[in-house]
Amino acid sequence: MKEITFIHAADLHLDSPMTGLSHLPKEIFERLKESTFASLKKITNAAIQHQVDFVILAGDLFDEQDRSVRAQTRLRKEMERLEAHHIHVYVVHGNHDHLNGTWVHLDMPENVHVFGGQAEVKTFTKPDIITRLYGFSYEKRHVTENRLHEYIKKDGADFHIGILHGHHESSSEHRSYAPFRLKELLEKNFDYWALGHIHKRMILHENPYIIYPGNIQGRNKKETGKKGCYLVSLNGSETKLEFIDTASIQWEEMLLNGQEVNHFQDLYALCQRAIEEKRVPRKGMLLSITLQNLHLEEKELTSVLNGDLLQALQEEEKEEDSFVWTMKLNVEQSFSWDRDQLERESDFYVELFHTADHFEQITESISPLFEHPSAVKFLAPLSEKEKQDLQQQALHTLLGLLQKN
Repeated sequence: MKEITFIHAADLHLDSPMTGLSHLPKEIFERLKESTFASLKKITNAAIQHQVDFVILAGDLFDEQDRSVRAQTRLRKEMERLEAHHIHVYVVHGNHDHLNGTWVHLDMPENVHVFGGQAEVKTFTKPDIITRLYGFSYEKRHVTENRLHEYIKKDGADFHIGILHGHHESSSEHRSYAPFRLKELLEKNFDYWALGHIHKRMILHENPYIIYPGNIQGRNKKETGKKGCYLVSLNGSETKLEFIDTASIQWEEMLLNGQEVNHFQDLYALCQRAIEEKRVPRKGMLLSITLQNLHLEEKELTSVLNGDLLQALQEEEKEEDSFVWTMKLNVEQSFSWDRDQLERESDFYVELFHTADHFEQITESISPLFEHPSAVKFLAPLSEKEKQDLQQQALHTLLGLLQKN
């Protein structure tokens, strides 16, 4: 039976600057900056281990259009390793590393095949098997038009694989570059679609498989969970998939119920146990913890809110190779209120809720922090949802203080 095997990866974002994270301990920050390269090496190792026929890199190999020499050098080294094992690599460039960028150019080895600015067909052959691969690279950063009409199936092959760095109509996580509808991909009658651009792993369709593998390494708190690539086997009757975890450092979020906790020491022990459950050998973890249902005495609760608990948890991780670094410790307020009841009790609450509902100066209110020369380099811009959450947290805190009084 005719069969091909390949690795499908996308959104490598090599040499990502990890903006806003330089406040981390030096050892952890250096590992984070190196993490995209470590993930690339894991892809190469997997390709060699499984003796695949080729590797597909579906866009955004580099983080920015200038393609740093460091990133190109590290990529070239891994491509040379693949070339030594006779493994081909098929590349499209996306919106982050489009062809019109300005960079010092380093040639890649001959096993690397880069698609041009117009959709084209490249052919991979091995004894008695012909595979056609279809794709295009972004000529400029903003490719907002649908380009699927350029994908024209060429007969005379055993397998047909489409490569597209683009935006599926159902996704709202990224800007709408090279948009497409699922129906349009299915109409091409290809055996597999290797997608890129969306950083969340998604299988849009089976038979044929249409897949976003996600990015290979999480770069911020929004990119949680395992990150990696797919090992794919195609034959005439079925497609086999295996997800390969490539992340060197993983971002995670966790809820902890503190209902049974009576003292600070008990809460500290609870967090320690949770951290140990998250620890993975030879992998770092950046963790956000939300504490729920806390009923500590005011003095002990203050030690949680002022950062003492967070500092204690971090202190034990600085020297760990398989670290679990607590990035943030949130405490959910345990009180509740009846808005209608409060508004009936006092006109003050009517005015308070009205102000909260119509408050539009959140950006202006926090601008001193974002404009501070020392703080701005650590802060990423807030999304609209984050601004709304910040407003709700402020209201929640204010009502809690009022209830205490």
